[in-house]
Amino acid sequence: MQRRDFLLATAIAAVLAGRGGGALAAPATAGPAQPFDDATVPALARATAAAPYQPPAQDLPASLEALGYDAYRDLRYRGDQALWAGRGLPSTAQFFHRGFLFPQRVEMYEVADGQATAIAFSPDLFDYGRQAPVAADAGFGFAGFRLHVAGGGRADGDELCAFLGASYFRAVAQGLAYGLSARGLALGTGDPGPEEFPLFRAFWLERPRAGSASTVVHALLDSPSVAGAYRLVITADGPRTRIEVEARLYPRVQLRAVGIAPLTSMFAFDASDRVGVDDYRPAVHDSDGLALWTGSGEQVWRALANPAALQVSGLQDRDPRGFGLMQRKRDFEDFLDTEADYERRPSLWVEPRDPWGEGEVHLVEIPTADEFHDNIVAAWRPAQPLAAGQESRWRYVLHWEAMHSWDPTLALVTATRAGAAFEDGVRLFVLDWHGGALDALADGVTPLLELSASAGEVRNAVVQRNPEDGQWRTSFELVPGAATAVELRARLHTGGRALGETWLYRWTS
Repeated sequence: MQRRDFLLATAIAAVLAGRGGGALAAPATAGPAQPFDDATVPALARATAAAPYQPPAQDLPASLEALGYDAYRDLRYRGDQALWAGRGLPSTAQFFHRGFLFPQRVEMYEVADGQATAIAFSPDLFDYGRQAPVAADAGFGFAGFRLHVAGGGRADGDELCAFLGASYFRAVAQGLAYGLSARGLALGTGDPGPEEFPLFRAFWLERPRAGSASTVVHALLDSPSVAGAYRLVITADGPRTRIEVEARLYPRVQLRAVGIAPLTSMFAFDASDRVGVDDYRPAVHDSDGLALWTGSGEQVWRALANPAALQVSGLQDRDPRGFGLMQRKRDFEDFLDTEADYERRPSLWVEPRDPWGEGEVHLVEIPTADEFHDNIVAAWRPAQPLAAGQESRWRYVLHWEAMHSWDPTLALVTATRAGAAFEDGVRLFVLDWHGGALDALADGVTPLLELSASAGEVRNAVVQRNPEDGQWRTSFELVPGAATAVELRARLHTGGRALGETWLYRWTS
């Protein structure tokens, strides 16, 4: 099988010679270890960006190219062969086989005591199930990896996170299962023209210290427009999984449509958007809303939609405190699906560690007719382009968990419902609010509803306690008139003091 040493072309090795990390040897076999430190991957990324882009090796035997979903799942890494297995360390690593939708060869290294050693492929590492073992040498490589932790208490057992395909990765929180994904970088998402999907081309897995809850992973990102160095500290932190990200980007060209900390999820329908739905389940989604905590301290909830046509929104902000795609429905009765377990899908919150300046939370909603394709993307899009040839640094933390707390004094929107009103062409919206200052209101005090629409008319607003559970419910009618799209905004308050987060919704005809 042909082998490409994409990391160590002669020019790159020359550039890296004498730097802190030194040059890395070609990863065909588990050869001699090479020096490695936190400067190694940034140096590789700078050198990679200075050279013309070369796509990764993805030539596969015909048997692997023809694999379907179920057949690919038969290619299972043997747990007894996991990296660090049986050494009493807090995590172990297993690797994904190439094939199906994942033909690219991804380099894998173990880092220990300041030395990096390439991890060689062998068919003996895998249980092939009904498939014949692949006839490939040590340079065949892997498609990605996943980490396991002891005693994780997760719905997926001890699995903690997985990196597989382009720059996609997922993590699972305690008591939850896999759901939405994060990406290293998004380029041109939702814009006219083709989207560019950068790849993680190599990973360096630091051997974890005994007693530590964290595993450090380094990654080299590459695409025609940009190269990048990523340092990820992955921690099983009680009921959540936390990934601290430090990204250093080296654009080959000016990047105008860059998405920092991109999140990818699925929303098919719920009570806010059931037009044309013929399904026994009340809801189907991995996430039901985009949350934003603005730099000025406003807490925003944007209910998601499955639109009839591509829908792109920009929530303008400066130095956001955080944003994320949330799954707020947590009961089986919310979905009634005994197989998908949507109520166990995690929420994912992005917490910037530095001021990010002017920009927007860029939300893309793509029409989908099923629940098998991700159709929601959210990312931070800086207002200023990233200049070619200049390093750009971004630090943030990804929190994978059931719920995330911002300002506990504010009530949350727990449900958005919409349907036909009694008049033709009029829509009825019903919102449920829970917690925060609403719970502390004195008897006889009714909050005020601040309500606005970008077009049409909103009328018949009602605020009342729900006698069934004591929580607050608001409702109103939208008369869109000739408008084909209306931006709606609602907030509960008393005397101008916010009692709940700001609710946003885009209605389309």
